Amino acid sequence: MIVAEFFVKCLETEGVTHIFGVPGEENEALLFALDSSSIEFVPCRHEQGAAFIANVWGRLTGEAGVCLSTLGPGATNLITGVADANLDKAPLVAITAQGGLDRLHNESHQMVDVVNMFRPITKWNGNIPSPKVVAEVVRKAFKIAGMEKPGATHIELSEDVAGQEISSDFIPIKPGVSRRPGSDYKAIRNTLKLLQEARKPLVLAGNGAIRKLASKHLTEFAIRHNIPVVSTFMGKGAVSDRLGQSLFSIGLGFKDYVIKAVEQADLVLAIGYDIAEYPPQEWNPGGDKSIIHIDFDPAEVYTHYNPKVEVTGDISGALWELNEQLNDSDLEFTNWYEPFRKRIKEDIHSYRLQEGEPFTVPGVLLELRDNLNDGALLISDVGTHKMWVARNYPTYCPNGCIISNGLASMGIALPGGIAAGLLNKSRQIVSVMGDGGFMMNSQELETAKRLGVGYINIVFNDNDYGLISWKQFQHRQRSVSTGIQNPDFEKYAKSFGIQGYKPANLSELRSTLKQAVEHKELCLIEVPISTHVNNELTEKLKNWWKSH
Repeated sequence: MIVAEFFVKCLETEGVTHIFGVPGEENEALLFALDSSSIEFVPCRHEQGAAFIANVWGRLTGEAGVCLSTLGPGATNLITGVADANLDKAPLVAITAQGGLDRLHNESHQMVDVVNMFRPITKWNGNIPSPKVVAEVVRKAFKIAGMEKPGATHIELSEDVAGQEISSDFIPIKPGVSRRPGSDYKAIRNTLKLLQEARKPLVLAGNGAIRKLASKHLTEFAIRHNIPVVSTFMGKGAVSDRLGQSLFSIGLGFKDYVIKAVEQADLVLAIGYDIAEYPPQEWNPGGDKSIIHIDFDPAEVYTHYNPKVEVTGDISGALWELNEQLNDSDLEFTNWYEPFRKRIKEDIHSYRLQEGEPFTVPGVLLELRDNLNDGALLISDVGTHKMWVARNYPTYCPNGCIISNGLASMGIALPGGIAAGLLNKSRQIVSVMGDGGFMMNSQELETAKRLGVGYINIVFNDNDYGLISWKQFQHRQRSVSTGIQNPDFEKYAKSFGIQGYKPANLSELRSTLKQAVEHKELCLIEVPISTHVNNELTEKLKNWWKSH
């Protein structure tokens, strides 16, 4: 047995079923070892696409997605997707090849210092200098990637080490069961005291509230004690938006209605919240909010985020403890938040499209939501539409809406749909993106077609880098350097052997969505959109805040 074959056995022991990547000369031994294994290697059309597939795989399953590249340009192409996984707290293991150890000290062909390059964008990384450490390195990479808070790790395997003979005495290290520590009883006691003193508590649910059964206990907490919940973009679905206590999401770059609820709250329970998701100064500008931090890790030191209590440990366990110990007879919580929920819902439905009107992103999202069941998955790319998805797309289950808002990289939605389609062929899956984000990884349509996954790709086309244009207009009342031109997306889709649609009116949009959802069809739907609602929203909210 050679190292590459043993490396693959270690991957099988970790439960890896798929690896996404691009083949190269220096990972030849590993590719042939994979070919003889139970693991399916999926050739992708760009390493960034492969990393995004692994990224969303990890976020949906809680188990590390795996991506593979060769050395040099292959490794550099992985970087954006790997960094995105790390900041989005998605478990991912990246594997890169390298030239022989005997040439790493020279300025040799395609050789860059990949390990040092990946260090700032991973939780841990390293190379395999000897056959003796293979099992330990693989186990460590997967263990650290999956530990709270999850993220990306990286393994470099040189071509000469991959081809070395290894003794049959070496065996993979089996993953163990690691229990997360519970919260300190004094922290729980102090939390109970603050809740008993509060009159208008509010939960800010972040990315961590999706994971490890936290959603189940958070929902019980909100219902039992009548506490409203507002989610970050990446916390959408932590509680169902059907729940009377849901105040939908927070995170626009300007003040939305929900910020008024946060202002009125006399206690904020930040549960699974990462500062990278939404800066605290946006919802706590005075830095004077009474905050309880409930998370797997201690709070980061931050001027506008200085918790009175830090409940550090398993989030689900902490919520279970609070549900067990909180005596409702000691609480005086009212339905103070209901006017905010009513206003938010009314605003969402105010964007309902009428026949003859131009398409808008919030209007199309309402039509889409009408056609999807409560367990459906929407994956949003980054752009103007992301803001509308976060604000206006009701989500009814954990991981029912995937938004990248850590690194917030364009290009994730189309590849992400491949991961979702492979994991659950019966689920309704839709990837939505702008024309800018779509063209960054549109080549992965071929990968999706080859794999036979069925999901819908919706491209909102405004021939513009719309989010930048919107922000420029807010700052300077005009935009520059954002206009782009696009191919005929309908014909582009058909060139990949999939169906392309371009509805011309509301009736066509409705019939197209209905057909595509019912058939779970791999397709592309181009929706030309009017962007007038963007600046109208800005002005509407500005005027509302002046009067409130």
